[in-house]
Amino acid sequence: MQGKPTRSAKNTLTNRKSPAPLLFQLSTYDDETQDLNVIIETPKNSRNKFNYDEERGLFKLGGVLPAGASFPFDFGFVPQTTGGDGDPLDVLVLMDEPAFAGCLVAARLIGVVEAEQTEKNGNATRNDRLIAVAAASRQHKGVRALKDVNEQLIAEIEHFFVSYNVIKGKEFKPTGRFGPERAKRIVEDGIKLFRRQHSRITQKSTSRAKTKKK
Repeated sequence: MQGKPTRSAKNTLTNRKSPAPLLFQLSTYDDETQDLNVIIETPKNSRNKFNYDEERGLFKLGGVLPAGASFPFDFGFVPQTTGGDGDPLDVLVLMDEPAFAGCLVAARLIGVVEAEQTEKNGNATRNDRLIAVAAASRQHKGVRALKDVNEQLIAEIEHFFVSYNVIKGKEFKPTGRFGPERAKRIVEDGIKLFRRQHSRITQKSTSRAKTKKK
């Protein structure tokens, strides 16, 4: 029978560097195909909402939707980007079958539903929903722009996010639908914001290290 971990073993486990940054170190675009890299957090048809826990380097349950409500497509984020709400850009991925939390999906942008989200405290932030198609999808192979998607389906996607936020005590207000070029600009802006934030964090860390040495 295996004994209890020694104090040194416990310290090794506790102090082991977290793999959390690995997902965020992924490039925004695939180097070979230039498809958008998307990390799936919540798969299609799931009532469970999963969130990536950066500190622990794993996916955790963030909430459960009411009976009858589920995610219409796989929902995830774009690595090395930052949106108006301070989090990585959100993206809904159209594909033939649900993936799983943590799955890396190469996708092509087809558009964006721009929106404003109002928190419980009344603060309003930009919180767009990028729309993409999995590069390997057969069912959506011919979809190249948001205009190629049935308008009723887009309306239902918007309604889902409106209802989802109502459940959380927030307001989600769609302000416009746009094609792939607008979506790509939002991603590029998200990359720039991410790099600015990362640069500030690096500078602070360097400053702290220099202070400790003194």
